[in-house]
Amino acid sequence: MRILVANDDGYNASGIEALVGALKGLGELTIVAPETNCSGASNSLTLNRPLSVRQAPNGYYFVNGTPSDCVHIALTGLLDFRPDLVVSGINNGANMGDDTLYSGTVAAATEGFLFGIPSIAFSLVKKGWEHLDAAARIARQIVERQLEQPLQSVLLNVNIPAVPFEAMQGMAVTRLGKRHPSEPVVKSSTPYGDPVYWIGPVGMVSDSAADTDFGAIAQNLVSVTPLRLDLTHYEQLQNVKVWMGSL
Repeated sequence: MRILVANDDGYNASGIEALVGALKGLGELTIVAPETNCSGASNSLTLNRPLSVRQAPNGYYFVNGTPSDCVHIALTGLLDFRPDLVVSGINNGANMGDDTLYSGTVAAATEGFLFGIPSIAFSLVKKGWEHLDAAARIARQIVERQLEQPLQSVLLNVNIPAVPFEAMQGMAVTRLGKRHPSEPVVKSSTPYGDPVYWIGPVGMVSDSAADTDFGAIAQNLVSVTPLRLDLTHYEQLQNVKVWMGSL
């Protein structure tokens, strides 16, 4: 079993170290991660410059690009084999609801999925790495299940409560919840008086029903959400045909 490990917090982040440690013994691990933190990079690929790949003393490969770059390069040239599984994380913070679209952690897993490889993204819902050891135990359990009973075409988004392992109430298969729009930008200025803007905080949760990722986390359940990438709004196809008319 060959497992490709990536993340978006950077190759020296505590989360990827914990994930690699948890997966030891389950197969041959190859780590390809960003050189620096790329949170919020989504599925972007770097197309305006060449990318470099270097290897750290611990054997991890690191790329001066995005999470998607890391997995793309690994699968299209860096590795001389095809991994059986791609895992991403453990992220420093939640990736739930609408935020999933912006997540570099989920994007790294998505890139593997686009190449037809089962892929799983792991996130610890509270920033600061509290109870990271418990999240790593959960990640190992889920990967073990995938190895024992492989899902052939799957992209899973796993969010783990930041509580001790004994306080977790199990796992739940969920759908993505929703947030209200983000808060306004934070306006500031450079020392030279030029205006700058910081992206504002995420909005409040607007859909946290029991069957959502937000609802599961509120109950100290591990949220496991299967994702898909077909963005076609099938219910609107006929409406748009009518709207287009004879154009």
